[in-house]
Amino acid sequence: MAIVILFNKPFRVLSQFSESGDKRTLADYIKIPNVYPAGRLDYDSEGLMILTDDGQLQARIANPDHKQAKCYLAQVENIPDQKALLILSRGIKLKDGMTRPASANLIEQPDWLWSRDPAIRQRMEIPTQWLQLEIKEGKNRQVRRMTAAVGHPTLRLIRTQVAGWSLDGLLPGQYRQLSV
Repeated sequence: MAIVILFNKPFRVLSQFSESGDKRTLADYIKIPNVYPAGRLDYDSEGLMILTDDGQLQARIANPDHKQAKCYLAQVENIPDQKALLILSRGIKLKDGMTRPASANLIEQPDWLWSRDPAIRQRMEIPTQWLQLEIKEGKNRQVRRMTAAVGHPTLRLIRTQVAGWSLDGLLPGQYRQLSV
């Protein structure tokens, strides 16, 4: 039986167990031996990470060839119009190639969302908007690069789902252990 850990990675935590200067890592939160991240989440992004002791499961989750859906909430600068959402949904040419089609929808800020410390920068004359995006790959900083490419830089990024697992009920720094 494989161990699966659903972890809500806080802002400014590295997606690794090994030390890196004075930055916080997974080791500061998870004391379970022989589990490894199935994919990464940027230092400045928050949300769901999957860890497991099963190498095959880890590869199936992390490898883009398996097209596992990943859902994100992105707070972006300004209000994207329908054209921007259409471009995001069809795929965008980035420096490392074309992204796969994605889903992109405007949403209200979720009621359950925790505050971030430090808070995102606020500009009185520039509004922000929340997007829900679902991708089926995981290029480096992909969601941030996609939103920037359509003129809406991401200010805050939270992964809420990976494949069939979700962040439900986990606060930043908390995890849930499952047996699969």
